[in-house]
Parts: sequence; structure tokens; C-alpha cells
Amino acid sequence: MDVSTLAGIVAGVAFIIVGIILGGTLQSFYDLPSIMIVFGGTIAATMVSYPFRRLISFTKVVKKLFLTSDEKPQEAIVRIIELANIARKEGLLALEEAAYGTDDPFLQKGILLIVDGTDPELVKNILETELDFVEERHQEGQGIFETMASLAPAFGMIGTLIGLINMLKNLDDPSTLGPSMSVALVTTLYGSMLANLFFTPMAIKLKYKSSQEILLKEIMLEGMLSIQAGENPRIIEEKLKAFLPPSDRINREGNPPEEDE
Repeated sequence: MDVSTLAGIVAGVAFIIVGIILGGTLQSFYDLPSIMIVFGGTIAATMVSYPFRRLISFTKVVKKLFLTSDEKPQEAIVRIIELANIARKEGLLALEEAAYGTDDPFLQKGILLIVDGTDPELVKNILETELDFVEERHQEGQGIFETMASLAPAFGMIGTLIGLINMLKNLDDPSTLGPSMSVALVTTLYGSMLANLFFTPMAIKLKYKSSQEILLKEIMLEGMLSIQAGENPRIIEEKLKAFLPPSDRINREGNPPEEDE
């Protein structure tokens, strides 16, 4: 569970609610027509923007926001070094059993290509192509949230304009001006809250998670190519550690350093 995502949303909503209560009442900020305009309009416009098949998979994208990565880059480096030691002692063909023992499809595909004697350049091209499409799929998920972040404030303004039009129609009744203006502004509040507390931060979090997953696969790719080239496991380790900041690097036993280098 990604605690920061859940904690951030809960804290943001809590601070806003407390701020409202300290300055007035929650009832003043509830308006069903405004909710329908902002929430419904944002969802409808998003449906227009993307094909239905992408929207169906949107739940998987949301799920990623609240889950942490199963494997860290440091763990991937340890696994690559283990594979390098096997290849050095028993040969590349011995990696086939290790390939079927891994639960990472990307790593498994790369190892099997190496075991099959595929040309190193072809292995690199195949895996880099897969990396490109993984990143592209991630960008589609980010794009949905970015689209919703741009649409929500716009529908907030649409709701405000609708409220102002209704207010102007009733200028002959001064008692309705205050409530009508309040309702008109609530829609702008809804749109801004959705964009700045939910959609934009979620898009940023997905972008970060995507960069971490791509980094993990780049480490695996570089490690597999180094194994195929017959490089010394110690050299491979030092090469892969260069992908990480000093505070995240590991030693040969797989333990993090006690202090930054």
C-alpha cells in the first residue's frame, strides 16, 4: 500500500473540511446541481476524449496509485548478479531454469532470448521496443488524469456561469441574489478541488511510478546484455549501481551502505 497517496488525500480533504467548519457550515458548500455539472461534466468529457477500451482499464490505473512496487531497483541488481554468477559458472544455457523461476515477464523474456542465442543487438532492440510501449501505456494513464484535471475547473466555470445567469434573471428579487451567487461560486470550488487535490497530484504520482518502473527495467536490460557479453559479475554490479543515487546503492552482499558515498 502506498501510504503517502492515501494519507495525502485524507489529509487534504480533512484540512478543507476543517477550514470550512471554522469559517461557516458544511451545508453551505453542498449543492447537488453543482455536483452534477462538475462531476458529471468532467466524466462525460473524459469519455468523449478517450476510446471506451482505455476507460475500462482506468480502474487498473487507479489501483496503481495505491500500490507500491513489488521489486526495488536494489533487489533487481542482486537478482542480476545472481544470474551473472550462474552464467559464469555453468554457462548461459543454465539460465533457462532461472528464467522460468522468475515472476517478471520482462526479465524472463530477456533471459530466454539470451538462452536461445539471439544476437545481442536484436535482444536490445526487442526489449527496448517493449520498454517504449510500456512507457506509452503509462503515459495514457497519466493523460486521463491530466485531461480530467484540465476539464474540472472548466466545468466549474460553466456551473458558475449557469448560476450567474439564473441570478441575473431574478434581479427583481434581492433576497435571492446572495444564495444564487453562493451556489454559482460553489461550482468553481468543486472544479478547483478536483483538479488540485485529486487529478493533478494523481497524474504526477503515476508519472513518478512510471519512471521507477522504467528504471527497474532499464537496469534489467543493461544487466542481461552484460551477462550475454560475458562480463565479470563484479563489473556488472558496479555498472548497474551507477543507475542509482549513492544512498540507494548496495554492496556485494545486497546490503545498503551505512552512509552516503
